[in-house]
Amino acid sequence: MKKRLVYSTQENIKPKDWETVKTKRNFQRAKVQYRGHPELNLRLDWIIATAKNAFRQFVNDNHRQPEVSELMELLDMKLRMKNEKAKTKVDLFGFIEQFIDRAKTRSNGETGKPLALGTIRIYTRAFAVLKEYATRKRIRVDFDTIDLQFYFDYTNFLAEECGFANNTVGRHVKTLKAFLNDATERGINTNIAFKSKRFKVLSESSSSVYLNEEELEEMFRLDLSSNARLERVRSLFLVGCWSGLRFSDFNSIQPENIQGDYISLTTRKTGEPVAIPIHKTIRLIMERYKGRYPNSLPPPISNVKMNKYLKEIGKMMECLHVEVQTSITRGGKSIVTKSKKYELIVTHTARRSFATNLYKGGLAPIAIMKITGHRTPRAFLTYIKVTEFENAKILKAHWEKKESQSAA
Repeated sequence: MKKRLVYSTQENIKPKDWETVKTKRNFQRAKVQYRGHPELNLRLDWIIATAKNAFRQFVNDNHRQPEVSELMELLDMKLRMKNEKAKTKVDLFGFIEQFIDRAKTRSNGETGKPLALGTIRIYTRAFAVLKEYATRKRIRVDFDTIDLQFYFDYTNFLAEECGFANNTVGRHVKTLKAFLNDATERGINTNIAFKSKRFKVLSESSSSVYLNEEELEEMFRLDLSSNARLERVRSLFLVGCWSGLRFSDFNSIQPENIQGDYISLTTRKTGEPVAIPIHKTIRLIMERYKGRYPNSLPPPISNVKMNKYLKEIGKMMECLHVEVQTSITRGGKSIVTKSKKYELIVTHTARRSFATNLYKGGLAPIAIMKITGHRTPRAFLTYIKVTEFENAKILKAHWEKKESQSAA
């Protein structure tokens, strides 16, 4: 007679996040839409594997199948031993190594897609710098040593000795906090000093440029008929400028994403569905490439090459030879540099130009966010690159519009 062991995993999940349909493996799992599904499903796999091993061990040792109570006791012991071993033997560096290994096969909790290679590179680089800090300072860095004094010493090391800018320092601290949060949630770390408000992620507004509508129009009119390479890059860039899509999205629009007067797709980075009306400039580009490619748009190109070629195009435009002053905080000091505007153009300039031009045109930020896929005003506002004078002109136009409406 078959016997069934009901064993509590000590895990909780809402019914809407649980896959009720049995898989080929004959058991259910957390849905990919559930933010913590990779870790939870791995833990369930681990418990099942441990239970099977415990069962086989008992049969081998006793030449009979265990009673339910016997299997329960054996499973309790094995899980407890594994948990204690994990908690006592894994130090911070060992945990980060495991974290990065898991990241290579983990899915984004919000999109269900594998983590981007760029994200894994950020993890790997942050780990390398942390190990370099421990080596050069000849100190032990572990869960119990992460406190405010460590924070001040480490950020000083990043800024002074590594020469990192504030945003880079902030990225390293943010990544370290991601490691520590995960270890804390798993019960491996009990030191929560890193949650202090003083253990903050440094950041400063970037000096990125955008192209206004007049500059975009001049770029569109630029005669590149004798240079197919630059024509292709110019067209792709303008698709980004008039759609607001990220490079990874406007560089990979499929025929099925073009639905009548709209571009409709799910963004690769966040998994957000967006629909954007096709601007007249994009229509003209599509007419130019119609019949040459399935989506009537230029073929994809690498980010590195596109950034290089965009500067070639910008150099041909007299209006982009204006001098732009940028500043960055490095090692606690503000460093001011001057560059030609075309030298600062990159693929991400397209998305910034889209958001900024719509904002200047008076479209409500919440409406722009629906198109760009931003989830918070704070994240969205980092894309708005207007000067104080431009912002004053927007306010002036708003007042004049109100006055004319009142007069009518």
